[in-house]
Amino acid sequence: MSYAKPLPVPDSESRPFWEGTREHKLLMQRSPTTGKYQFPPTTFTPGGLERPEWVEVSGRGKVFSWIVVRAPTPADIYAGDVPYTVALVELDEGVRMASNIVNCAPEDVTAGMAVKVLYKQVTDEITLPLFEPA
Repeated sequence: MSYAKPLPVPDSESRPFWEGTREHKLLMQRSPTTGKYQFPPTTFTPGGLERPEWVEVSGRGKVFSWIVVRAPTPADIYAGDVPYTVALVELDEGVRMASNIVNCAPEDVTAGMAVKVLYKQVTDEITLPLFEPA
């Protein structure tokens, strides 16, 4: 399977996240003491020395903010995708993550719009989490 666009490079902190997406599960880190979720992944919980646990989250959320890319540069490898929507999605668990909104016209995206995760396998190792209207 070939993919011509940049790919994430899983490291020791993010590997469980990418292993989860490959299995069509959205995993986030959570403090075992406070129950507070965190993203992006880190070795320790913010402000402490506690190791976060990985848990599956709902994959549901709402659009917090977004942009629509309409005019990439001529050398842009995403030129064939325009227009496309890049959004900051606030998951029901309270963390925010950047992704694309798909299966929705860019002009139909609104603040607070309910979305759910879907998965796009782009290589044997990497499956990207995208969002669509819920």
